[in-house]
Amino acid sequence: MTVESRKVTITLPQHLLEFADRLAARVNTSRSQVISQALAAAEVREQERVAAVGYRFYAGEAVEFADATSRPVAEAIATTPNEVTNGETW
Repeated sequence: MTVESRKVTITLPQHLLEFADRLAARVNTSRSQVISQALAAAEVREQERVAAVGYRFYAGEAVEFADATSRPVAEAIATTPNEVTNGETW
């Protein structure tokens, strides 16, 4: 898959630039690729964080819904005529 790239100019602390250069040399790639991969990893972590927040929110809603509806559903099932259930116990 080809991803469109653009040239940018950034300012980094000296120690991070040196680290990026050492890492690039060690894995035989470019400084740009090292920085790009670091940002891509940060993007994935952010997406996972946002998803986790959403899952926690909707899990709470699901629990509230289950609590609010479990009794009426149980009552509806208990009073369902046999002809609807073909005589099976639900």
